[in-house]
Amino acid sequence: MSTLYDQAMEEMITTIHEWFDEQEKRDDLESVVKRTTLQMGIVNDIVLDYKPGRTTVDSVDLGLDDDVKSKQAGAFTEEQVRNEIGPKLVEVVQERLDKLADTPLIDYRFTLRGKFPTTEGKLQLNLLEWINEEKRKLLLERIHTYVDKNLENSTYPTKPLESFFLTSHLLDPKLFPELDVAWTIRQYDRILELNQGRPEALAEHRGEITRAVTAWAENQFLPQYYDVQSSAYRTNEYSLKPGATLEWDVESQTGQPSDEQGKAQTPGTQPIDLLLYTAVMILRFEPSYSKPKGVTFLELAKQLGSKRAARMMTEGSGTYAKDDIHVKTEEVECKANDVFALMTIHIRKEEAGAYQQALTFIIHLLKQGFPKGYKIKLKSAVKQYLPIKGLAKSDTHRFFANALEYPELHPLLEEYAREAIQEFEFYEDTEGEKSCMPGSYATFGLGLVDERYFPLVEYYMGEVDDEHQLIQDKFIAAFVEQQGVTAQSIPALVASLRRSTDSLKLKIQSVLENDEILELLVRQIQGLERSEAEHVVYPIFGKVEKISTLARKAEGRRKELLMELLQAAGK
Repeated sequence: MSTLYDQAMEEMITTIHEWFDEQEKRDDLESVVKRTTLQMGIVNDIVLDYKPGRTTVDSVDLGLDDDVKSKQAGAFTEEQVRNEIGPKLVEVVQERLDKLADTPLIDYRFTLRGKFPTTEGKLQLNLLEWINEEKRKLLLERIHTYVDKNLENSTYPTKPLESFFLTSHLLDPKLFPELDVAWTIRQYDRILELNQGRPEALAEHRGEITRAVTAWAENQFLPQYYDVQSSAYRTNEYSLKPGATLEWDVESQTGQPSDEQGKAQTPGTQPIDLLLYTAVMILRFEPSYSKPKGVTFLELAKQLGSKRAARMMTEGSGTYAKDDIHVKTEEVECKANDVFALMTIHIRKEEAGAYQQALTFIIHLLKQGFPKGYKIKLKSAVKQYLPIKGLAKSDTHRFFANALEYPELHPLLEEYAREAIQEFEFYEDTEGEKSCMPGSYATFGLGLVDERYFPLVEYYMGEVDDEHQLIQDKFIAAFVEQQGVTAQSIPALVASLRRSTDSLKLKIQSVLENDEILELLVRQIQGLERSEAEHVVYPIFGKVEKISTLARKAEGRRKELLMELLQAAGK
């Protein structure tokens, strides 16, 4: 056993030294930490994963096999790992840290974690938690200086790299043992306020905030009250701990949180308010596939007794004015709940005015940031659907098909579509092969009835996520059948075919016997990259070799055009 023990220790210690030696060779340490005052060092955590003969040390823990029970039991007991092996590994790491503490390599804190196969199963341990007090104090000073200068007393946009660090620092219990929720949320909101008007940068800052508060919720707040298990799909499953209650009187009957003495406090001052803030950030701004996590956070807050969470689930997040989320007239009643990305529309009178009011209601909310991947719950006596096979027969689809029956509403429907269209978003009530981007039904319907909306079709197709959406194929087939292949339709057709799948087949070769039409198609395709051109011609001709065959048999102008097409799309 001693030989095996010695071999194991030598392997682990050697791997630790190799990792540190490799890091010390880096020549970019100074330049990395000089990018922002908010970064004290590059590495703050390493994981030693002991596997006899293939032990690793890394600053990135993918945790790929954490849920897999090792088929081969370890040679050491948990007691040996905890009492003998662990302490010796800590000595080795601590010795390296002492020499590197003041270098840019090591952050103000450093943790060593270990994973070990034991006779009792896989063991994961936090072996070392080390703090460089001087660096910690300096970082705190820099954080407060940054907040004062760049957030609270500035009107200039901030940098995403600064938000990357600051958003996490503000929730770091080693830096801020007493979490000031209201102040922290105020800093996050200030970051967003300063970066308004710069959509891409704003989205990046918002993403950093959401990432930080989500990590806080999952790793710090919720484990206090819930036992957390990771499912087979690597999502968290929560079960309330016996007797778990919040440390404060959750909310008074007026809905205001109260302190221990029962005095009403301002909403946003308790940790659970940060959980609700996190839920709203996810629900309003994250992609559709992330939204279930936001709903889960609200449900967990409700389980803990939060009346505000319960209200949010029935009335929405409170982000929008009541007049904006509830409209009632003689013709229509509209309600909206951003938590569930739901719009409820009751058409009281089947006339253009009712649908105009409903569309105006929807557009107004979308302009204010309501989730674009919403769904409609429709109460209407009319059941109209677009003449396109394969679309989901949902209430959302039916609402827009009903509205399209009124030509006077077509310009408003285009305004809606251009506001709603957004890559990577999908209507909440579609999934799988029927998933479709917001704006799909309005765009498809308009494209089928009037060539004035062909530019809208082109715009739509430029935003389609063709890796996760297939229904454009159904539209293209209907579009060709309804609008034909003409000088007016070809640009929209080519734009659509750029987003088609390999399963689409169009029977339009007979139309392309007309040299004028063929030339228009060729000219449109010639402006594309070769791979895109090949993708466009595939639904029409199949493999490019077939174009070569047609060209050999053709004569005159037609032969020239087919050769140009072959050159544009050929390999």
